[in-house]
Amino acid sequence: MAKAYLVGSGVAALAAAAFLIRDGGFDGADIHLFEEQLCIGGSLDAGGTAEAGYTMRGGRMFEAEFRCTYDLLSGIPSLDDPSVSVTREILAGHEDFAWDDIARLVDGDGRIVDNRSMGFSERDRLDLVRCLAAPEGHLDGKRITDCFGEHFFTTNFWFMWCTTFAFQPWHSAIEFRRYLRRFVHLFPEFGSMSGIHRTRYNQYDSIVRPLAAWLRERGVTIHPGCRVTDLGFAPGIGSGTVESIDVTRAGREERIAVAPEDLVLVTNGSMTDASSRGTHTAPPPPPPHRSDAWLLWHRLARGRENFGNPDVFDKHVKESRWESFTVTAKDPVFLDALADFSGRETGRGGLMTFTDSNWLLTVVANRQPVYRDQPEGVSVWWGYGLFPGRAGNSTPKPMAMCSGREILEEVLHHLRFDDRTRARVLETSTVIPCVMPYITSQFLARRRDDRPEVVPEGSVNLAFIGQFAEVPDDVVFTVEYSVRTAWTAVSRLLRLDREPPAVYKGHHDPHVLAAALETMHRR
Repeated sequence: MAKAYLVGSGVAALAAAAFLIRDGGFDGADIHLFEEQLCIGGSLDAGGTAEAGYTMRGGRMFEAEFRCTYDLLSGIPSLDDPSVSVTREILAGHEDFAWDDIARLVDGDGRIVDNRSMGFSERDRLDLVRCLAAPEGHLDGKRITDCFGEHFFTTNFWFMWCTTFAFQPWHSAIEFRRYLRRFVHLFPEFGSMSGIHRTRYNQYDSIVRPLAAWLRERGVTIHPGCRVTDLGFAPGIGSGTVESIDVTRAGREERIAVAPEDLVLVTNGSMTDASSRGTHTAPPPPPPHRSDAWLLWHRLARGRENFGNPDVFDKHVKESRWESFTVTAKDPVFLDALADFSGRETGRGGLMTFTDSNWLLTVVANRQPVYRDQPEGVSVWWGYGLFPGRAGNSTPKPMAMCSGREILEEVLHHLRFDDRTRARVLETSTVIPCVMPYITSQFLARRRDDRPEVVPEGSVNLAFIGQFAEVPDDVVFTVEYSVRTAWTAVSRLLRLDREPPAVYKGHHDPHVLAAALETMHRR
């Protein structure tokens, strides 16, 4: 029987294992996942305790056209009710508790910004339409700033867009254009975020845990603390057949033989590698200068042009890092004050961005509990800053050099709560900050061949999956992208008739385009 070896245990690898069983007829016992960390889930992580403080590096948003993700999760039972699929749980949660944000942007005076107008000048609108219509090849190597004037980056649209998706002005024009086209149907509801779906809990509890449980029940083996260092290829110029896998486990090096009929699926690169966590009283330590997670891709790409160019993505940390923070509160005072200010009960308010924040801070208080084991009386909310290298507005230090408490003080500076509320929030909260050097590395300016195809030309048994494999038209930094690469890899390597559904293309629908254009022209 053929075996499958998967490098990594993020959602791409977990999804690939599920597709191998569901569509490929694999026995779970013949599937092995090698994970360098001791925990699984990749970037969909969440941990900590109510006493010490919960942590999660980030959260992913979903929407109705995540076709691959919802197809996969429709066959995975939720943890709360095995008779309900994870997909049904997410969709039901949206029906019952959708976002309806009316405080998406807050200005420097602590006032809610009227975002019904996108704030475009006529040139901004023309530039946006031009970017939407441009052939992708015309944007090779270009940044967003190459396509727009300075005013565009002061508009309500940009503040909402960049903080929803984590774009920076210097990021790839290719990726920005793909996002515009992929999510153009969300334009009319973009200010309220009512078209966004969320998982019931954090994504580790809501997606990783049920998916991993489903795989383990079918005999899939996950090897934690096991790092893949290299792949050996069969002799011959341009050989696309992997014949061995080098791994390091418990300080010992091993070589695993791979037969031609076996499959090897590699998660190349990592957007959350080398993350550095601080504490409530201490800033995150400086991250290491070199990331191990990228070494395998560098080794594989050496001398193989069709394996992409990792240098584009892991050599520009100042352009790809930002910082998040998770707040655990023993008192509902913050959530109550935020609900009063935003006009929405906790869980319905969506993202709130402080437009005058030097760090460009955004906070979000999701429906409680955020963790399945979260005790009664404990609440969790989350935030991030896109410019952690800048000094704060009230804190004279860069965000990356601040403790969790100092970050909370900066948030409270922008919210302008009364002194009693501020004091109570500071007294009853624990904040865990986390700097992520590569978190938007997949957005860095690139050329079209800098990411390898999911199944490179000439490959017999090797595929790349995850955020740094190339899928035309779809958008990175989403769970959907990882799941689509996984489905594509399994379908192509096994030459299956069942292929991933087409990427949704709302920009081909005249009704969607008309609604988007109407939104762009609101004053």
